[in-house]
Amino acid sequence: MKIFVAGATGAIGSSLVPRLVARGHDVVGTTRSAARAGTLRVLGAESVVMDALDPDSMADAVARAEPEVVVHQLTALSGPADMKSAKRMAAATNELRVAGTDHLLAAARAVGVHRFVAQSNALWMQRTGGSVADESGRMEPNPPADGAEAVAALRHLEDSVTGISWAQGIALRYGGFYGPGTGMSAAPDAVMAEQIRRRKFPIVGGGGGVWSLVHIDDAASATVAAVERGASGIHHIADDEPAPIHVWLPELARALGAKPPRRVPAWLVRPLAGKAAVDTMTQARGISSQKAKHELGWTLRYPSLRTGFTRGLE
Repeated sequence: MKIFVAGATGAIGSSLVPRLVARGHDVVGTTRSAARAGTLRVLGAESVVMDALDPDSMADAVARAEPEVVVHQLTALSGPADMKSAKRMAAATNELRVAGTDHLLAAARAVGVHRFVAQSNALWMQRTGGSVADESGRMEPNPPADGAEAVAALRHLEDSVTGISWAQGIALRYGGFYGPGTGMSAAPDAVMAEQIRRRKFPIVGGGGGVWSLVHIDDAASATVAAVERGASGIHHIADDEPAPIHVWLPELARALGAKPPRRVPAWLVRPLAGKAAVDTMTQARGISSQKAKHELGWTLRYPSLRTGFTRGLE
């Protein structure tokens, strides 16, 4: 098929594009930077420099590509880990999930795309109903004020994509990424890993927030399955071992050769990092990926975070 990947040089795009090419698909990938266009050509894709927040730029890029499938992986989550940068990246990503999604859907509809696959995430599942949620769960209706914009952007993306009638609209709620090209890897420039090595990523409160993680290669293989045979709706994409932060963070520190993470009371972190950050560290729920396995025929390479941390960080 002819596949248009918006955000093709991000963590998942860099793993997704070569997989699609290897399976015989004709891939057009977008980037915001002309300097990164060569990377896409090396991966086997045609490259397009595009501004996702400019509807004319978006419409022109999609019209020229004439794809059958559009994959929406647009985020702005790369850069330094300081608080100011994190807030700026979060705001830019929220804008891409609202305006960027709207522009991409309009462009896809204009050229007759038959499947539209978009990146969501599972960090803000509703905080009631047990430690693990399936796809019937909804986004948290009452997030902290400093997390409300992010939750609203995710809700907009999911509702907009799964609500289309002119194509299969698929939202993939990914767990937290780890592995090459992500913030949690063995690379020296991996932002979160460096914070863990410097003991600047603590266990907040009791560390009871349950996170589901997924190796970037498994996330990419699930996306390939959704591109090729996904039906409208939401699919959860994560490994089989959702775990509280107080369990998986020390495991990751050990795999990175770092000292155990510090423990910091929630009241101390809240005025520095915000209520939303404390909420995700103490109240988050994990997700079940049984639907994706059954309906997409998806198989995990790293079903356990322990084996993934041991063998999948390089």
